Amino acid sequence: MRIVVGITGATGAVYGITLVRELTRAGIETHLVLSQWAKRTIELETDYKNDSIEQLAAVTHNAEDMTAPIASGSFQHDGMVIAPCSMKTLAALAAGFADNLISRAADVTMKEKRPLILLPRETPLHEIHLDNMLKLARAGAVIMPPVPAFYHRPTTITDLVMQTTGRVMDLLGINNSLAPRWRET
Repeated sequence: MRIVVGITGATGAVYGITLVRELTRAGIETHLVLSQWAKRTIELETDYKNDSIEQLAAVTHNAEDMTAPIASGSFQHDGMVIAPCSMKTLAALAAGFADNLISRAADVTMKEKRPLILLPRETPLHEIHLDNMLKLARAGAVIMPPVPAFYHRPTTITDLVMQTTGRVMDLLGINNSLAPRWRET
C-alpha cells in the first residue's frame, strides 16, 4: 500500500506527523510533502525537526517540485491525506488551482477517483470556507475536521491525536488500534 501525505501551514501539524509515523509503523509506503509554511509551523508548534519528520516517510518530495512522480495520474497510490489542510490549500483545491505539489497531487488524486481526505484546521468557519468544503465533498473528497472525540476518555493530547489518526486510517481501509472504539457499556 502507498499513501501520499501533505502537511500544510495550518495549526495542527502534529496530525500529519503522527499519521506519517503510524502509516510507516504499519508498513505502508508514505510519500510526504511539507509546504513552506508547514515547516515553519512545525518549528513553532512542536519539538520535531523537519529533517526528522522527512526521515519518517519512505519518500519526501519538495513542495515546489511539480515534476515529482506524485504530480502525475500515472503514479499509483491508494489515497492522499492533507493534515492539516489550510484554508489556502482548501481554496486552491476547490478552484482547481494546482500551484504547488500538494495541491497538484490532491487534484490528481481527485481526477483519478482515489481517496482524498482533508483535515481542515480553522475555526470559526465562514461561508467561503463552507462553500469550498461543500464543493470538494461533491467532487469526492472526504472533509474530516480533526474534531476530538471523548467517548474513549482521553487524558492527553496524544490520545486525541491518535483517535483522529486512527479514524483517518480507517477511512483509508487500514486496520489499526490507535484508539479505543465506541462500545456500549
